[in-house]
Amino acid sequence: MDAVRLIAAGRHALAQSGAAMDIVGEAWQAQALAQGMGSWLAVTGPPELRSEARGLGEAGGRGCGVLDRAALGAEGGAPDHPPRAAQLTGMADVRQALLGLQALLGEVGIALVGVACATDDESLYWQCIESIDAADESSDRVRAVLRRLAVRERGSASGVA
Repeated sequence: MDAVRLIAAGRHALAQSGAAMDIVGEAWQAQALAQGMGSWLAVTGPPELRSEARGLGEAGGRGCGVLDRAALGAEGGAPDHPPRAAQLTGMADVRQALLGLQALLGEVGIALVGVACATDDESLYWQCIESIDAADESSDRVRAVLRRLAVRERGSASGVA
């Protein structure tokens, strides 16, 4: 499935999440998607993007690691299901996909702030704080790929490959 469609599904699922663990599960899904998109671009994307794309994949992987999948699964969170990222087959519009991922990561961060502020569970609180940081790092990596993409496009537009 194209990345833009997966991002739309993630944004919809996050918007429909009401329970704290569902939101945390969607944060995990978003990080898995960041990892998958970064890895896909690092392998199949334009050579000029591959270094930054690897960084995005690594940041997404670290973001997945800060969330306790066992606790999420026990609470009925999304990580008990296969990650949406496993359905990633490509990116027809790389820029649109990256902009969508950046929006999703921002929405995840905002939703996690709400969970962190509302919980009395210290473990969940710190997990949210770490996940907010991870979403921010992944978003920074998306911006780096977008900057490199803009440089590449300017070079192509001026006849420099």
